[in-house]
Amino acid sequence: MTSEAIINTNKSKSQLLWEQCAAKSMFFIGGFGAATWAPLVPLLKDRLQLTEDILGLLILCVGIGSLLTMPISGAAATRWGCRRVLITAAAAYGIILLSIAQVASFWMAVPMILILGAAMGSIDVVVNVMGIIVEKESGKRIMSGMHAFWSVGGFVGSGIFSLWLTLGLNHLQSTMIAALIIAALIVIFGRHLLGYAAESEDSKLLALPRGIVIFIGLITFIAFLTEGAMMDWGGLFLMEEHNVDMSLAATGFMVFSAAMLLIRLTGDTIVTKLGDKAVAVGGSILALMGFLLLIFGFNAILLYTGFFLIGIGSANIVPIFFSLMGKQQDMPVNTAVPAVSTMGYLGILMGPAAIGFIAAHTNLLFSFGFLSLLVFLQTLIARYVYKKLL
Repeated sequence: MTSEAIINTNKSKSQLLWEQCAAKSMFFIGGFGAATWAPLVPLLKDRLQLTEDILGLLILCVGIGSLLTMPISGAAATRWGCRRVLITAAAAYGIILLSIAQVASFWMAVPMILILGAAMGSIDVVVNVMGIIVEKESGKRIMSGMHAFWSVGGFVGSGIFSLWLTLGLNHLQSTMIAALIIAALIVIFGRHLLGYAAESEDSKLLALPRGIVIFIGLITFIAFLTEGAMMDWGGLFLMEEHNVDMSLAATGFMVFSAAMLLIRLTGDTIVTKLGDKAVAVGGSILALMGFLLLIFGFNAILLYTGFFLIGIGSANIVPIFFSLMGKQQDMPVNTAVPAVSTMGYLGILMGPAAIGFIAAHTNLLFSFGFLSLLVFLQTLIARYVYKKLL
């Protein structure tokens, strides 16, 4: 049985609205939790007296935990339903963040951070499985808006955590408030989460991509790699290659992030008016133009315009192709989404290392030139996917 067989078109408008809000709340928790984790990193370094290399290995545990659970999350959702998996993962997210804020030894921190990564990965996969079904049942484009709430969660989480610290609360107290916010969202929206996932007779424990899903996975890999590279290397690129003052270097990523959030909040309307193919292919071209401005730009206006173009061009790529997975027939949705999510997460993990490796043997201009080639490749793959699916 495919995912289309379980689409319920007899739900009331109120039910559909609550389901959409519930899905958005889970996207919000994903971004909010990540923003809560970020301030705990320097706390761990100071409390556990870690060197930079050991801290790096500890942070890597987040990625390992995610990669271990992402491939099996779709099968878990099929067996137990999206609601149970998401509520369990979201509750674990809040509890483990609170535990990490109190951890007193490195060997206690390792399993906790692995669990943190597992919760992150499970939420990312299952909320997208559910998002595809919710979007189909709504009969309209809503995927970009749902993905926007991950960014909203990140902005709100960062802002609130900074506010609590400014007001004199310590990290434990601030994390406790964040955990209570996660718990409140679970209580309010948990019962409105879908109690099922895409059903399939081909629900395998490990989700390996096949057919057109491989190419969608490659697009997601490049999109996530690009986003990770902008976050980790954008500021340093401005400083080393364009002599931008350190105090202004982080502004580039802020412009990129703000552009992504703006376009994701309005993305469903844009896709409805222009069509998903035009937005996906056109967005890749805009991102390519942005990278060219970063490489060849000679003043601040051109450079920040480059960050802005990369942000607006990249914003709708992932939501559009997650929506497309509901139309392809090569894999069931509940196995396609984990496969693509895993490939995307590999992009986040591998991107910073790949950029650093290239830069170490050349410079950051070559690294960003490599990124521009990947974005060009993304454009070609997107055209191929649409040729096959439409």
